[in-house]
Amino acid sequence: ARAERAAREIRAEVGERADGGGELVVRELDLASLRSVRAFCHRVLQEESRLDVLINNAGIFQCPYMKTEDGFEMQFGVNHLGHFLLTNLLLGLLKNSAPSRIVVVSSKLYKYGEINFEDLNSEISYNKSFCYSRSKLANILFARELARRLEGTGVTVNSLHPGIVRTNLGRHVNIPLLAKPLFNLVSWAFFKTPLEGAQTSIYLASSPDVEGVSGKYFGDCKEEELLPKAMDDLVARKLWDISEVMVGLLK
Repeated sequence: ARAERAAREIRAEVGERADGGGELVVRELDLASLRSVRAFCHRVLQEESRLDVLINNAGIFQCPYMKTEDGFEMQFGVNHLGHFLLTNLLLGLLKNSAPSRIVVVSSKLYKYGEINFEDLNSEISYNKSFCYSRSKLANILFARELARRLEGTGVTVNSLHPGIVRTNLGRHVNIPLLAKPLFNLVSWAFFKTPLEGAQTSIYLASSPDVEGVSGKYFGDCKEEELLPKAMDDLVARKLWDISEVMVGLLK
């Protein structure tokens, strides 16, 4: 219902412009379900002859310990594995549509994450903050390894930090009742609006400034330096190999 409402608003806005607009469609996709990801991609591949831009933007933040439909820890499953399968299933169409772009929304909180291959599914221990950071580190490592694999194809891949944005991403964060007025004041003063938070994604998806640029990390529409752990190619390749098995691309 929210998606259809957003689509109506966009159609109304675009319809007011003299140049008109393209077709806007809403499709259901649940990244906590590999079955849903496969069904969505199957439909896209049937209906669309081109795919110029894929923005991996969905996410869940610091939720209580939960599992996806396929038994993955929710934050790692949605933020990394769901996008990993989605992107891989659409890669052929992206290559056929080159030059095309893949944009991966990460977070500066990647700095507090580690890729623990002994407990990727948090069966041994679960810390909701650490697991979010790990999923965001996984986003950057995935983008880096994918960029390496796509060299020479005309498909670019970049990751980004959108900033702290006023959305309902923080719905699982418990703020004491007495502190809520102060938090609301701080968020209105210092957090980005959704429009502001989208700017780096829009920049990477459409700006001629980054044509041909791949494997980089951006914030506020500028390239930023990464910590060494986010540039570890051996970890990136191992994470890729394990992710392929987890989502069923490889036995």
